[in-house]
Amino acid sequence: MLRFLARPATRMMERWLPDAFIFVIVLTLIAAATAMLTQGTAPLDLVQMWGNGFWELLSFAMQMLLVLVTGFILASSPPVKRLLRRIAGLATSRGGAIVLVSLVSLAASWINWGFGLVVGAIFAREVARLVRVDYRLLVAAAYSGFVIWHGGLSGSIPLTVATPGHFTEGQIGILPTAQTIFAGWNLMIALAVILAVPLVNYLMMPTEREQVLVDPARLQDPEPAPRAARPTPAEWLETSPLLMLLIGIPGLAWLMMHFLGGGALNLNVVNFLFLFLGIICHGTPRSLLSALDEAVRGGAGIVIQFPFYAGIMAIMVQSGLAASLSEWFVSISTAETLPFWSFIAAGIVNIFVPSGGGQWAVQAPVMLPAAEALGADVAKVVMGVAWGDAWTNLLQPFWALPMLGIAGLKARDIMGFCVIQLVVVGAIVGGILWWI
Repeated sequence: MLRFLARPATRMMERWLPDAFIFVIVLTLIAAATAMLTQGTAPLDLVQMWGNGFWELLSFAMQMLLVLVTGFILASSPPVKRLLRRIAGLATSRGGAIVLVSLVSLAASWINWGFGLVVGAIFAREVARLVRVDYRLLVAAAYSGFVIWHGGLSGSIPLTVATPGHFTEGQIGILPTAQTIFAGWNLMIALAVILAVPLVNYLMMPTEREQVLVDPARLQDPEPAPRAARPTPAEWLETSPLLMLLIGIPGLAWLMMHFLGGGALNLNVVNFLFLFLGIICHGTPRSLLSALDEAVRGGAGIVIQFPFYAGIMAIMVQSGLAASLSEWFVSISTAETLPFWSFIAAGIVNIFVPSGGGQWAVQAPVMLPAAEALGADVAKVVMGVAWGDAWTNLLQPFWALPMLGIAGLKARDIMGFCVIQLVVVGAIVGGILWWI
């Protein structure tokens, strides 16, 4: 059944879904038009909001780019790639390949979203070398695992509200992760997603006649430059592990002191961890810099598109559009249903503001007072917003850009499969949030 649904969805996306840069321009125009129609915002005011907000997320954009780059550096290091190839060898059939890629991506994304995107893409490439399976679905399976990230260890919203000094501390205090990420009901959602995503990907698998295979030449890693028989001092430094150890060991020592001293896990610490583990695992500067070159190419879309999303976020926030949207959902909510409607509202807002931290800044001033007024469970409302943010990433191609860069595909190649996952995951997460 799902195979027959995936076929027209894939054809539609291949025909109608533009490049992700075109997508963000269209979203900008939709946000501006909606703000004028529903909020009465004047066109010149919209232009000023958009331009003033264009560079407001540069710091966050740099963090996001570094998550991709440092995650790629670690995931593409020789020891990690050997491990991924060993795991890829477990796939002996087309269906097994799809399920295995889904599970590896889910596990990696639950640990850290940036690591999950990179590991998923690299692992999909490794599996494609061994099994003749539809490459589009294989990469879509890797990306669909990303949907779990905001319910996992790197969820920016639950980590934010667990950090002393966060901007809503005066309203809700500190919410420990035991009440959000590790709450029984959230683990139930995560488990349901882990069970459903591989199954849905398996059921969407095209027949052998319909499947689209990848050219094996596209999966070959570049050959490492041969080491000179009599290297110059510069070449010796580039291929020597000495410098990597001299800088890598102090980096890991700092991390140990940070955690032993009670330090928290945040984006900067994650990037530091990935970078210095990557330095140690690559062994030589030349190997590290080669991985860096490829990682930066994969992040090109983030660099150019993130300012446009910052501009959209400025329109959504300053015009009052995001607050009005959230307030409308609050108006039809009760204490029991507010987590569900928070999930739906966040899913819609995420299409225009694909940033967990940025989205929380938009929705928290509406959702938290509503939770207090209705007597709703604040932790469930927080995670409703978090899961909604992750959910519509299956439709929003922004975060697929790094994975697509590594895999060598376009968003339109995988989004047909992802739309089916969007419906299934939405029903599962929304159903549990409504029920609890």
